[in-house]
Amino acid sequence: MPQRLVEIRTYKLKPDSAERFVAAFRAALPLVRASGMDVVAFGRSDHEHESFWLIRAFDSREQLVAQQDAFYSSAAWREGPREALVDCLDDYLNTLLWMSPRAVEELRADNNGLLAGGE
Repeated sequence: MPQRLVEIRTYKLKPDSAERFVAAFRAALPLVRASGMDVVAFGRSDHEHESFWLIRAFDSREQLVAQQDAFYSSAAWREGPREALVDCLDDYLNTLLWMSPRAVEELRADNNGLLAGGE
């Protein structure tokens, strides 16, 4: 079975913006999923209160670029939750790695608290 390209995006937030960030992320999530992106997990860092992570999986680097280019240039994103999310950010970092489909599903199963509405 082919490997999946996993993007781990870490967000460093401005002080006291975590609640606004989570609310804005939850508002954006249906748009991200409707664009075809596979959102695996989202959560708060265990070691830094104002840091969060987002994990998405793609079939290839080309798919990642095409889906993200289409989404981030869309009116739904630019006129929707973009400003609320960006206003919370101090910085972010992307890391890409290849993982087995099974490993991706284990990440999904073990780390979906904030996606499911919990913390």
